[in-house]
Amino acid sequence: MTVRTRLAPSPTGKMHIGSIAMALKNYAFAKKHQGQFVLRIEDTDKEREIEHGVKEIIKALEAYEIEWDEGPKKGGPYGPYIQSQRLKIYQEYAQKLIDKGLAYYCFATKEELEEMRQKALEKGLPPRYDGRYRDYPLAKAKARIAAGESYVIRLKVPQDQEIVFYDLIRGEIKFNSNEVSDQVLIKSDGYPTYHLAVVVDDYLMKITHVMRGEEWISSTPKHVLLYQAFGWPMPTWVHIPVFLNPNGKGKMSKRKGDVAALRFLEKGYLREAVLNFLMILGWTPKDQREILSLDEYIKEFDPKDLSHNSVAFDLKKLDWLNGIYIRRLSDAQLKQRLKPFIPAGFPQEKLDQVIPLIKERLVTLTDFDKLTYFFWQEVKPETKQLLKKATPELVSQQLEETISALNQLASFDHKSIETAIRHLQEKHQWHKRQYFMMLRLAVTGEKATPPLFETMSVIGQEKVIQRLNHAKVLVTQT
Repeated sequence: MTVRTRLAPSPTGKMHIGSIAMALKNYAFAKKHQGQFVLRIEDTDKEREIEHGVKEIIKALEAYEIEWDEGPKKGGPYGPYIQSQRLKIYQEYAQKLIDKGLAYYCFATKEELEEMRQKALEKGLPPRYDGRYRDYPLAKAKARIAAGESYVIRLKVPQDQEIVFYDLIRGEIKFNSNEVSDQVLIKSDGYPTYHLAVVVDDYLMKITHVMRGEEWISSTPKHVLLYQAFGWPMPTWVHIPVFLNPNGKGKMSKRKGDVAALRFLEKGYLREAVLNFLMILGWTPKDQREILSLDEYIKEFDPKDLSHNSVAFDLKKLDWLNGIYIRRLSDAQLKQRLKPFIPAGFPQEKLDQVIPLIKERLVTLTDFDKLTYFFWQEVKPETKQLLKKATPELVSQQLEETISALNQLASFDHKSIETAIRHLQEKHQWHKRQYFMMLRLAVTGEKATPPLFETMSVIGQEKVIQRLNHAKVLVTQT
């Protein structure tokens, strides 16, 4: 058997990071078994579809470099891969069920459906269709259709039948068919419902493993009934736990922050770090290591080893991983990755000097600005901080002598700067912590920066002395 998996997103909004996680699992499992990973666009919900929704999906998958074997832009033997282009196929298969007596035309109006809903709620029952057209004569139904009356096609769900299916993570799952309403297969606008389209497409596209979110477990009995009605073999079901919000409470949603897949890249996370993070959410390799390449993941991933439980989307872990991946880059590679995050006014001639100084401090690429602004923008040290643990007279003397020493340097490299400043500190026996922190604040406006002497060298002699003079004015004015 050739393993074939799929991702079947709907173009109803920006692609969720959870969809990238699902794509990653389907892709890796197919590649592990030398199979195919299929991208199919499920665009039958026209009311919720957004403009350019399909482009958004493709853009996100391409940004994370998850490549599909068949689907939009690539084609394949089982296309088209966009459901709105397959309407005749669904209608033909729905008609086959009608011909077999396993589906029927339903003419219930919106008012009738609302009345059924209210009656069920009054009895404390879940709202459901009451089956009033289930045994309606076919000839009469066709006459009403010929007269132009609106209708839907529903599945004739067998009554009081045990529905059993096996889930690779959870094992055997059972439902009673009485819990399943006579679901709509074809809507009044001629479009299929998700349930019919997904079953027909998965069968015709020869999907062997359906890996999707656990929220679809309650729908799976409907799909099992359709497979049985058509007489088709079922795929292997794998229902994967959803991600919880970072606080561990509730399904990860837009209301709790950014969940769009592309936003993580826009916020300065590296693609490979995000993928690694998604790999180890709810799954770990046998040796428990947390740093994995995509090739290693493909080799080791098995969906049956996924956790039964939902896991929190731990942003601290993602930050940690991103830092590791940043530091694995060469300076030249990091320079390329940083390009979209470098402010327009940043002096490019300083970039090669700055990158080695901030590399260890970057958590995301967006940190570049806050870690480098003092290399080229004006700084505003606080007088109170400059005078911490020292008198105005002492700080004024320290600044004056430092300015004098730095002015005399023929070369403003970090070793020359360090030698001059350490000589002053030792000569006067100034308190190291007080003196060096005061200089750091005067030159950068920050308490924490890359190494002080290297930072001063990159800022440049003229600008450093300017800033020290400015600090001296602030101190003498107190």
